[in-house]
Amino acid sequence: MSEEWTRTTCPYCGVGCGVLARPRGDGGAEIKGDPEHPANFGRLCAKGSALGETLSRDGRLLRPMVDGAETDWDAALDRVARRFAETIAAHGPDSVAFYGSGQLLIEDYYVANKLMKGFIGTANIDTNSRLCMASSVAGHRRAFGSDTVPGSYRDLEEADLVVLAGSNLAWCHPVLFQRLLAARETRGTTIVAIDPRATATTAAADLHLAIAPGADVALFSGLLAHLAETGGVDLRFIAAHTVGFEPALAEARAFDLAAAARTTELAPEALTAFYDLFARTERVVTVYSQGVNQSSAGTDKVNAILNCHLATGRIGRPGMGPFSVTGQPNAMGGREVGGLANMLAAHMDIDNPEHRGIVQAFWGSPTIAAKPGLKAVDLFRAVEDGRVKALWIMATNPVDSMPEANRVREAIRNCPFVVVSDVCATDTTALADVLLPSAAWGEKDGTVTNSERRMSRQRAFLAPPGEALPDWRQVAEVAARLGFGDAFAHRSPAGILGEYARLTATRNGGRRDLDLGALAGISDAEYDALTPFQWPRRAGEAPAETRFFANGGFYHADRKARFVSTPFRVPAARTSVGFPFILNTGRIRDQWHTMTRTAKTPRLTGHIGEPFVEIHPADAEALGVKPADLAEIESAHGRAILRVVVTERQRPGSLFAPMHWTDQFASQGRIDAVTSSAVDPVSGQPELKITAVSAKRFQAAWYAFAVSRAPFETDGADYFARAPARGGWRAELAGLEEPADWTAFARKALALGEAIEIVAYHDAAAGQRRFVAFAAATFAGAFFVAREPVAAARAWLGERLGERIATEERLRLLAGRPGADVRDRGATVCACFDVGRNEILEAAAQGCATVAAVGARLEAGTNCGSCRGEIARLVGAEANAPRPGGGLRKAL
Repeated sequence: MSEEWTRTTCPYCGVGCGVLARPRGDGGAEIKGDPEHPANFGRLCAKGSALGETLSRDGRLLRPMVDGAETDWDAALDRVARRFAETIAAHGPDSVAFYGSGQLLIEDYYVANKLMKGFIGTANIDTNSRLCMASSVAGHRRAFGSDTVPGSYRDLEEADLVVLAGSNLAWCHPVLFQRLLAARETRGTTIVAIDPRATATTAAADLHLAIAPGADVALFSGLLAHLAETGGVDLRFIAAHTVGFEPALAEARAFDLAAAARTTELAPEALTAFYDLFARTERVVTVYSQGVNQSSAGTDKVNAILNCHLATGRIGRPGMGPFSVTGQPNAMGGREVGGLANMLAAHMDIDNPEHRGIVQAFWGSPTIAAKPGLKAVDLFRAVEDGRVKALWIMATNPVDSMPEANRVREAIRNCPFVVVSDVCATDTTALADVLLPSAAWGEKDGTVTNSERRMSRQRAFLAPPGEALPDWRQVAEVAARLGFGDAFAHRSPAGILGEYARLTATRNGGRRDLDLGALAGISDAEYDALTPFQWPRRAGEAPAETRFFANGGFYHADRKARFVSTPFRVPAARTSVGFPFILNTGRIRDQWHTMTRTAKTPRLTGHIGEPFVEIHPADAEALGVKPADLAEIESAHGRAILRVVVTERQRPGSLFAPMHWTDQFASQGRIDAVTSSAVDPVSGQPELKITAVSAKRFQAAWYAFAVSRAPFETDGADYFARAPARGGWRAELAGLEEPADWTAFARKALALGEAIEIVAYHDAAAGQRRFVAFAAATFAGAFFVAREPVAAARAWLGERLGERIATEERLRLLAGRPGADVRDRGATVCACFDVGRNEILEAAAQGCATVAAVGARLEAGTNCGSCRGEIARLVGAEANAPRPGGGLRKAL
């Protein structure tokens, strides 16, 4: 085992936390936060802390495959190059496409973008970042003339008011949220959370504005009008550095207080409190994320926010400015290198002939894409209708993550030629004609850019398994086979970054925001030693913290920002006939995207182990569903079956479901099969937060809970959701009809073979059956059936798998719960320190009446803090009390 720690960067959200990793020798690694990294200063969230547990090579792709058969790299790459060349020759360059991911490194992205736009000659290269932050990109470019995030994380610590719009920061960017809460303790920062749904973030806020879905434009237009009416605008800044204020204000004035309250469904006094607070507070940061971006009006929402900061001149100075936080570790880096279909590398514009000339001359390429390519939703429509005939998907899983996912799956299935590069098997890899094994996090070298424009290294500390290769190598090898070898003769990631850095500085001279000229001649040794820094970093400049636009200097031709008129449009889903509910989708605390990494460890599935839907109690009563029932959620596009959570956190008439589950982990959990593909007309980002749906109870005849040492067999169940347990696997199942032989069904489901002793209990009249399986006195599995959702000590049963069980203890297992003298941790609440619900309740019973007291005893809530709200509910306390601005909440 290596004694050396490797400095690298977390592969999850856009916070970009520094990680220290050291191989354990068993394929895993020790993980801790890097105290020297300026994004996190040593903190990690639960997902980051568990990285070492997710490095198992189970399910990894090890060798290239063509038509389902293993082959060597030469044969696979030859096939890719030949089919792409034949398709281009027969149908032109726009008949091929590439779909990438914010999981790719800058070097991967750059090489793929160079091949597609500069050598094949099509801009049909887009990314799953289109689903995440394309509306922010479009809003920035409309207002600033460039996709520039003006500030830095430090602004959250220097602000007096932080507005969180459409961002569950506590769960989705927990380390950043803890930096904000720590700052509040020292300077009394007021936090306002704007979200239709109550979340861990709104619980910690001083004011929660439970806005009507999709009404953000009305809210911020009303704010702009209020600022103008009350003298809250900076006329000097407006005159010196902006254009278009009066038309934008005229549009905003449609939302006086009464109209804004009516449209947002907020009380006038709550709106007035927010507007006055914003008006009188100089140091304001507005953080926004997917609740703003993932909308058919996402770009207008972004510009409505930017308008308010431009009108007050609160931009680019310490503690003030708009701040887009991204969902993926390199979503920002992908934007920078031109990974979006409507952009060129180095923040240059594909519609600008001068920019096209700069890029083509620099690359020495035979062609350059002359028009924007197909954005993600349109790209898969073109696959569906046959315009795209060869498709390369890299490091992403669109069969599960794209809206109208069933339609996307069929489009890919019917595409004449599909290449997929990935780390492990997914619902998308199953459709590949050529499957290429990629190196994963911890096995590859490169750079990423986080949400504050800070570039950091990802460094390898493990050897790739089998024949897995970095993604950039795969692209470069295909480029060489297409005849472009000289332009793709990269020896290392350092050489790629150096080339990209030279491009950012070419004919720049301060005319473009992105300039990495200082890295233009970077050597392998310098690359290995590279420390985190914010761009720009021009030639001859040392690293420094940077902000933009405090004194103007925007990137339109006249160097002035643009106010953008933002008319309000009612989301179509809110007026849909026959689908009475609005479905909102999003992330949960301990899972990531489509779970290919996070579902490998029971520590991260112990908090929430199956797909669910949140329903308001009044809606649940009307639908006749109870807590833990199953519900069918259906739209015009697809259907899902989800576990019911009845909660007042949800608005009446609205539902919430997480986006993570796939066919690998649940039978009907792919919520993006339900979501609409309606897109923002400017950004092309889909409206994943608002889909018209219906809901009804799933009429199960039986429910089951099971644990097993072996992966489950789920044939015969109309519903299942499975997850790893500490000693094996656990599953929830349900069916519409009872099997003829429950014993045979249970034995088959547990997948333990015939050499197993089964102890059983049957109460046919009550519909209860229990089976506990032993292998030579070792607990091997259990299968519990009831006519209602099964009550059992799930965590305790999973933890006992593999243990030797004395004969007198078998009845406890058959009962499904321990006796009073045996500890049951309960479901995981704090994943960082593996603390269960019952442990927290026990601490509360022993006098721990606050979150801090629980933390002092159990450590729960003392790392990333994303569980603090749940701990607070369990002990009956306020999650972050006392709050300096708490009077605002109490007054409303």
